[in-house]
Amino acid sequence: MLSSDLQSRLRLIVITDQDLASPRSIVEIVADALAAGARAIQLRSKTASARELQERGSELLSLTRPAGALLFINDRLDVALAIGADGVHLGPDDIPVSEARRAVPNSFLIGTSTDNPQQAAQLEDDGADYIGCGTVYPTMTKADAGQIIGLSGLDRVARSVDVPVIGIGGINVERSAEVSTTYASGIAVVSAVMQTSDVPETIVGLLAPWAERD
Repeated sequence: MLSSDLQSRLRLIVITDQDLASPRSIVEIVADALAAGARAIQLRSKTASARELQERGSELLSLTRPAGALLFINDRLDVALAIGADGVHLGPDDIPVSEARRAVPNSFLIGTSTDNPQQAAQLEDDGADYIGCGTVYPTMTKADAGQIIGLSGLDRVARSVDVPVIGIGGINVERSAEVSTTYASGIAVVSAVMQTSDVPETIVGLLAPWAERD
C-alpha cells in the first residue's frame, strides 16, 4: 500500500506534449503547473531521442525537486534512471513491469496502463506502483487510446487493486469532478493543461474535487 503522501501527489499527473503546448515551451507550462499545486509530471515525447529526453528531463527535474513533485519519464526506463527521475511509465510495448522492478531501486516508482481489472491485478503483483486507466472519455490526444471505458470501467479497475488507479482520456476541469466520484485515486491530463490559456486556474480546477475527498 502506498503512503498517503504519495497518493496525494498522484491526484493529478500532468503529461507533457510540446506540439499541444506550442508556441509555449513545456518547461514554462510545467513551472506554472507546479506553482499552482501540481505534484506529478510525466515527460512524454514519442519522437525525441534519448539525448533529447535526457536534456529535457534534467531541466524538468530542476523544477520538480524543489516543488516536492514527482517526475516520471514515459517509456524510457534507461533515461529515467540516468537522470535520477522518480519513476517511469511503461507502455505495453516497453520492458515488462516485473523485469523493470527487478532492475530498479525500491524507491523508484513504476507506472503502467490497462483498462482490464484482471490485468491490473497482475500488474500490481508484478510491482506496479500505480495504474493509468482509460480511455475514460473520448480524446484526440492519443490515436491508439483504445475503446472508451467510461466512469464505470474506470471504477471496476480501481476496485480491483490496492495501488492508485489514475483515470486518463478526455479529462478536463468539469470532468475531473465526475471522475472523483469513482474509486480512482486521481487523474492524468494532457491537453487540458498543455492547451489552456490559464495554467494556474486549470490546475486549481482539476485538483479541487479531489481535495474535497480528503
